[in-house]
Amino acid sequence: MKKTLLALAIAASATSVQAIEIYNNEGVTVGLHGDIEVVYKKDTAKDSEFRQEIQDADFGFDVRYAVNDEVSFGGYWEFDGASFNKDEGKNHEEARVGDTYVAFYTQSYGSVKIGRTCGALDDAGVGSDYQFGVSSFFKNGSSFCADEMVRYDLDKGMFYGTVSLAQDKHDVDKMGKDGGYFDLKAGVRVADFDFTVFYGDAELTTTGVDAKTDESILGLEGRFGGVENLNLELGYYQVDVKATGSDKLKADTIAFAADYTIDVVTLAAGYSISGVNTAGVDDVNNWFVNAGYGFAPNTTAYVEVGGNDETDSETGVAVGVKASF
Repeated sequence: MKKTLLALAIAASATSVQAIEIYNNEGVTVGLHGDIEVVYKKDTAKDSEFRQEIQDADFGFDVRYAVNDEVSFGGYWEFDGASFNKDEGKNHEEARVGDTYVAFYTQSYGSVKIGRTCGALDDAGVGSDYQFGVSSFFKNGSSFCADEMVRYDLDKGMFYGTVSLAQDKHDVDKMGKDGGYFDLKAGVRVADFDFTVFYGDAELTTTGVDAKTDESILGLEGRFGGVENLNLELGYYQVDVKATGSDKLKADTIAFAADYTIDVVTLAAGYSISGVNTAGVDDVNNWFVNAGYGFAPNTTAYVEVGGNDETDSETGVAVGVKASF
């Protein structure tokens, strides 16, 4: 699922789900995974009405070949069946290709993915919202995913990290042929705490126009899980944007979130404050409250309300079901 700077500060959390293994023989494995989510949603825009959205309808194959006891080579490809397109305001009518890459996996030295995938900042975000995360953080539609990306991941238990690089020589993204993207994350797990630092830098160019935008983003996240069934999270994010012929824009967001699980019911809430260094633009406060009911394995029915204090904004409501395998 691709995130933008719009949804960075509070992102949907997901339960770790193992793919279904459909083949395993002589060092060759094939795994199948999928996601489905259908929601009835009244957005926060003024005079919005309830409408149905198919927000996830994808499945993917993960094929791996064992080279030896240490190294495996693999390929992954994903198909997006009918996900809702916010720009077009409707569900897709045809299947589209999602993440598609080849990869090298090692037992001791991490993994390398090459192809269409997402970078480290796609993993950023605190909170357990389903629909109404931060919507005012930044509005240029930047993505942390690309067709031409290399991503390296390493997790040693206490320490973990990711580094990714992307280009756009096919000129299909905002980077353009002369642009590029780089990001990283580094984290440490200590006792009941998990701390993560994110950084990203992008040079965006537009074909046929003498314009260039440089963006950088810094993210700091902390999580605490030392109380049974309770999770507390805190995130801080800073974006710097400099477009040709314009003043430098700075945006800051701080977000708080918590969730508490009672048997198969999870209650969650979050709040964030976003501000920019532009005269006449007020800070924006965002919030959400939800309840999710896990009525089957890896399946959740939920209801959520959320909103912000922007002009002509109303309280949003969403009722949906999501499942993963």
